[in-house]
Parts: sequence; structure tokens; C-alpha cells
Amino acid sequence: MPVTPEGFAARIADLKADLAGQGRRVQSLLEASFDAAFSRDAAAGKRAIDLDDEIDRVDVEIERRAVSLLTDATAQGAAIAPDQLRLVLTIVKVNNELERIADSGVSIGELVGEFARLNVVMPDTIRVMTNSIVGILRDSCTSLDRADGHLAKVVLASEDAVEMFKRAILRDCQSQVSAGKLSVDAAFAIQELSTQCEIISGHCSNIAEQALYVATGKIVRHMHGRWEEVPLPSGGSPG
Repeated sequence: MPVTPEGFAARIADLKADLAGQGRRVQSLLEASFDAAFSRDAAAGKRAIDLDDEIDRVDVEIERRAVSLLTDATAQGAAIAPDQLRLVLTIVKVNNELERIADSGVSIGELVGEFARLNVVMPDTIRVMTNSIVGILRDSCTSLDRADGHLAKVVLASEDAVEMFKRAILRDCQSQVSAGKLSVDAAFAIQELSTQCEIISGHCSNIAEQALYVATGKIVRHMHGRWEEVPLPSGGSPG
């Protein structure tokens, strides 16, 4: 079927809607993994991990359809508007970021058995951190879906707070281990959970960078301890 401008736009809109649905799936996996970790419920952790099967399937499908769309347009010499092309490339990039966030969710689900075995009682700071991570993921996906540059900047600003949470958790664990109130194994398990949160925050920042680019045409990079706008080469796209 010939690729008309209207048909191309409709296919992009479908891809964007599917990406939004993927964001919700990844958020559900993350919430389920966090809940299982706090309840130390290994069976719930396994159920959270199983949610990754559908995420993997949709990840491959979005990639396939994006490639098919660009292949059809190229083969037929269709004129693709630069903003449409940028959006398709952004969808592919964000789809990959979401898949990596899901991988971290799986890693958290796999920690649940260790939390149960060690009967780990989570510090209050971990609960605040995990709630923040879920919110950051939600906001990063919303910023792209709504082309909301302001919300994307809020997500970028959140990365430093996540790092501060991790440092506070690390200091608390060290203090408790020294006082004999926490085992070394339990401290390592808590540290691994906080590390996965930090990894997820980084992927959310990458999504927010893409959302800001789509919304404003500007790109940002984390340099010298802050987010700065950098020049975009003519005809280029953010990496």
C-alpha cells in the first residue's frame, strides 16, 4: 500500500500510542517488584518478573513496525517531514530505554528471595526512593506522550535527588552494620536495590532528553554537574 502523508502520520500515531502502553506495562512491573521487595514475598517477585515476557514481545514489535514504516517510506520515495522522522527515531530510542528499565525491574524481582531469606526490614529512605522512581518513570513517559518540555526538565532535575537518596541509604547501611543492627549480606541487598533505582533514573533521564528534543527542538547534556543545552549539528538528532 502506498505511503501517503496521512497514512504515515497515522502509523506514527499508532506507534506513539503503543509506546505509551509499553510505558504503563513497565511501570506496572516496577511497582510489582517494589511491592514484592517490601513484603519479602518471593512468589510476588516471580509474578513481577513474569510481566517482562509481554514487555519483551511488545519491544520487538514496536522496533519491527518502526523499521517497516521507514523501509516502506524509503522504498516508495515518500517525503518524510523532519519532525516526523525525528519522532520515529525517538520512539525507537525510548522503546529501548523502557526495555532496559524493565530489566532493572526484573533484577529487583530477583532480589526478593534474598530479602525474604535475610528477613530484611527496609529503611524508610528506600520506600521514599522507590516511590520517587515510579513517579519519575511516569513523568518521563508523560513528558514524551504530551510533548511537555517543562515536565521533561523536572525529570532531569530529579536525577540529583536520586543520587542523594542512594548516598543516604549507603551511609545508613554502613552505620547499622557497624552497630551490629544489620548484616553485611542484608546491607549488600539493600545497596543493590538502590543501585537499580539509580540505573532506572538514568534511563528516565534519557527518555526526558528525547522528550525535550521532540517538544522544543533542543538537546541537553549533563555537564559540569548540571544540565546544559548544547548545539545540534545541522540535520542531526540527539544521540
